[in-house]
Amino acid sequence: MLTGWKERLAKGCIAQRYVVAIMGFLAIANAYTMRICLSTAITEMVVHRDRNESHLDPDACPSSSVSNNKHEPHGRFDWDEETQGLILSSFFWGYVITHLPGGMLAEKFGGKYALGLGILSTAIFTLLTPLAAIHGGAGWLIAVRFIEGLGEGSTFPAINAILAHWVPPQQRGILGSFVFAGSQIGTVVGTALSGVLIQYSSIGWPSVFYLFGALGVLWFIAWTLLCYNDPQSHPFISDEEKTFLEKSIGGIDNKKDVPPVPWREMAKSVPLWGLIFAQIGHDWGFFTLVTDLPKYFKDVMRFNIFEVSKLI
Repeated sequence: MLTGWKERLAKGCIAQRYVVAIMGFLAIANAYTMRICLSTAITEMVVHRDRNESHLDPDACPSSSVSNNKHEPHGRFDWDEETQGLILSSFFWGYVITHLPGGMLAEKFGGKYALGLGILSTAIFTLLTPLAAIHGGAGWLIAVRFIEGLGEGSTFPAINAILAHWVPPQQRGILGSFVFAGSQIGTVVGTALSGVLIQYSSIGWPSVFYLFGALGVLWFIAWTLLCYNDPQSHPFISDEEKTFLEKSIGGIDNKKDVPPVPWREMAKSVPLWGLIFAQIGHDWGFFTLVTDLPKYFKDVMRFNIFEVSKLI
């Protein structure tokens, strides 16, 4: 039972499961802003040779058909399309590797630090992205983005582990939808803000990585102070909410109550394979669009970066 300042703090706060939901929403939103910001920034990082060369792409719109930003930087990196493709895809090479390990670690030891440290590592390497590109070139940038992907791979497995401890069955639809809406909000806000920052910031495209990386670090600090693996380990959750969650969900000891992963049964489950293929189809389309659409609008449709951020 809570006493003293902990009791007063618990009575003055909103329910801790809502705090976890809000922080989970911000975690996914932060993850997506850091994931997609390079897709917009790279359009201003690279040299666009077709502006000055006599050869014109027959499939591209003429430059005069849309407005151009006279303050637009001309890019400093002479990377061909193949190199740009490797840079943009390198995040996902790391991302697919840590899904299963991240989920297993979150189930065994709790999702707080599986999620928090993953976002923190991504934030730190997001802050280092301009340095890697300017001083290390494409190779170092690919390595940094690969490591960012490794960090973010644990995001969704860890979030699910956290929600399993904090969200009662009668609120899973509402709170789950709210938390996972962070992916769409993060994509929209990240793309829009990237264009604004590049357009109006005095330092140009590096500002995108500095802002979103700094927000990721700030989120980690707040997450560490406010959120815990489960209600049993939370120091200032109210007795009423703790009792309610224990009755609704039941206490789960990660070190004792988690059974072995039923790999054989999973491999034979037709509904599970249906869900897997549906998710693959969704991710293929979604990530292809958010990764390549800014380059398409810039290189083919001839929109400037501020217009690209508004369109996407």
